[in-house]
Parts: sequence; structure tokens; C-alpha cells
Amino acid sequence: MRRREKFVIASILLSLGLLGVQATFLEYRYWAVFLFTAVTYLVSSWALRDDLQRYERLTIIPFPALYALSVSLFYFLLPSNIVSRILLLVFFGVGMYALYLSANIFSVAKGRTIQLLHAAQAISLIITLVTSLLLSNTIFSLKFPFFLNGLLIGLSHLPLIFTSLWSVNLESGIQKETATLSVLLTLILMQLAVILSFFPLTVWYSSLFVMSILYIGVGILQSALKGRLFSRTLTEYSLVALFIGIVFLAVVPLK
Repeated sequence: MRRREKFVIASILLSLGLLGVQATFLEYRYWAVFLFTAVTYLVSSWALRDDLQRYERLTIIPFPALYALSVSLFYFLLPSNIVSRILLLVFFGVGMYALYLSANIFSVAKGRTIQLLHAAQAISLIITLVTSLLLSNTIFSLKFPFFLNGLLIGLSHLPLIFTSLWSVNLESGIQKETATLSVLLTLILMQLAVILSFFPLTVWYSSLFVMSILYIGVGILQSALKGRLFSRTLTEYSLVALFIGIVFLAVVPLK
């Protein structure tokens, strides 16, 4: 069976699995979501097994599982509208297929140059930001205490950040520098989540701020790992951070 056929089959099966999760009884849905996430990990391992190295089960495979977790949790928050649910289902299937294509490129690009590598990294970053937005939205929607918000943001974003940084140089294994930078950026996001818990912001604003800081942090660290962290790059990201800060001040209600 060809790889693309595997990716299509896996994407369709997981889309049907997402539909099945929503058909479960309300009291069992969260258990169904976590079971679906585990199944996604196993199905992704099967779809990508041709060139998969042992360490890539920690660097590549968790990403599709987190994407599945984010969409399935966000699915609960949608209104009971058949159109919106179908659109999200299609979005999930297409996104999963794109993830498999990107992951396959990462897996076969080790030690050689592939023209599609930059496209795969761009697609991976976009889906990383979408996954972050949906996960953060779900976490803030549940109205947990501030310390739980920080903890859950950290647990959900650490694998996303690590995969994004690892994909820059496609290291053979888990390097200390990549792991350290991933933990540092995760701690920043955890602190941000705790701070945002004390502001009277809507769930979407809080989620967008987390996603924006993730984008800036990953962008800067990826440039550093590539050896291209020039003053112009820092200036561009600083301007983005300034804009985010202005927006934050604009949306926070003054008392």
C-alpha cells in the first residue's frame, strides 16, 4: 500500500472516529476523547511506520494525537448546528492528511535536502498554532483555577513546541538544547496562562494571546537554531510583540 493511500485511509478512519466520539453519551465523552487520542497515536504510528525511527515516536507521532485531542475537545463547545460540525469534521480530516504529509517529509528528510521541507515546516507551524488555539480555548472555557490553567497549558504545549523546534534541524534523537529551549518557552506560556486567568478577558482573547506568544517564541527560537537570528528578525518579532501588547491593553476593561 502506498504512503498516500495510508494517509488517506488513516485520515478518513480518524474523521469517522471523531464523529463517533460525539455520538457517545455525555457522561462518557471525555473518556471517549482520551481513547480517541490514544487511537490517533496508534493509527499515526501505522501510517508513518515506513521510515519511522524509534525516537520519532516522541518527536513526530505526538503531534497528530494532540491535534486530534484539540479538535475533539473543541467539538464539544460548538453549537448544535449540523453545518458547523460537518465543516469542523472536514477541517479535521484535511488537517490530519496535511500533518501526515508533513510528518512523512520530516521522517525522510534526515541527512538530506528535500525541496518540500520548508513547505512542510510552514504547514506544521500553521497546524501547531491552530492546535494551540483550540487547546487553550478549551482550557480557559472550563474555568479552572489559575494554577490548573498554567499546568494544563504547559502539558499541552510542551510537545507542540518541542516538535516545532526539532523539525528545524531534524536531529537524530532528542538533543539537550532543543529540550531545554522547549521547556523554557513552555514555562513562559504557563506564566502567561496564569496571568491571563486574573484578567476579565473572553476565552477567545486569552487563547489568542497564548497562541500569539507561542508564534513569537517559536519563530525566534527556530531562527536561533538555524543560525539566522539577525537583528532584523528580532526587530520584526519585537514589532509583533508590541502590537500584541497594544491589543492587550485595548481589550482589557479599565475600572
